[in-house]
Amino acid sequence: MLRNSPPARADFDELRRRAENLRRHMLTMARGRGQGYIGQGLGIADLLTVLYFHELRYDPANVQWEGRDRFLLSTGHYSIALWAALAEAGVLPVSELSTYGADDSRLEMSTLDTTPGVELIGGSLGHGLGQGVGQALGLRMDASDARVFVELSDGELQEGSTWEAAMSASHFRLDNLVALVDCNGIQADGPVVLDMEPVGEKWRAFGWDTQDIDGNDIPSVVAALEAARNADGKPKAIVLRTLPGKGVPRIETSEKSHFFRIDVAQWEGIIAEFEQSLEATR
Repeated sequence: MLRNSPPARADFDELRRRAENLRRHMLTMARGRGQGYIGQGLGIADLLTVLYFHELRYDPANVQWEGRDRFLLSTGHYSIALWAALAEAGVLPVSELSTYGADDSRLEMSTLDTTPGVELIGGSLGHGLGQGVGQALGLRMDASDARVFVELSDGELQEGSTWEAAMSASHFRLDNLVALVDCNGIQADGPVVLDMEPVGEKWRAFGWDTQDIDGNDIPSVVAALEAARNADGKPKAIVLRTLPGKGVPRIETSEKSHFFRIDVAQWEGIIAEFEQSLEATR
């Protein structure tokens, strides 16, 4: 199905169902390997759900369609979430998710652009926004109305190259560029080292139209992306406050949710906990 533009109304029940599926896919992938960047993945499941099932223009049968919106995952180690979204969207077969992180798999623990649907090689942080600026400029020069969405993290805001890219986006008035800033408060060994707050005010000071929202509230994400369609000569930033491990209390409360490694039997318990949490909210 070719998605040319967002529907006039969001189907919130459908989006919540898709978000549940993304989390199931991720937990299944992590169980298969016994490990993964599951905390971040569960945290941004709602964002990726709204992007791939409401906002983005793309064709699952032709991932190189020139008119597509571009989604750049600057935090390449969040790949477990992208693989879940691409499988749910029909770009990748769901059966391939079982190869996550395995030798010779296309589904690496950090993204490579040889995998269908991937626009950016992920690894060293701080480069995604700069590449997004370049793509947005190129699209404008080609008179394309496609947009560029760049996911980046609060930890990544510690990289100077991110702010150089932010300044250039404002200078070039790239209102076809949307920065999706995942503020989950963690990095590899614990809390984000530098105090980045107030994050929203920093982006505004750099000339971006900025919103600060609950990134795990689907209606808020839908509304923020709708507002970001405004062509007013300013790049857009959406600061998303997300909870690592969202949906699984044991991971939500873990001090080490950046990279989760436990044995298979424990993963079964975590998956059961996720399903029980869903039932409790219905």
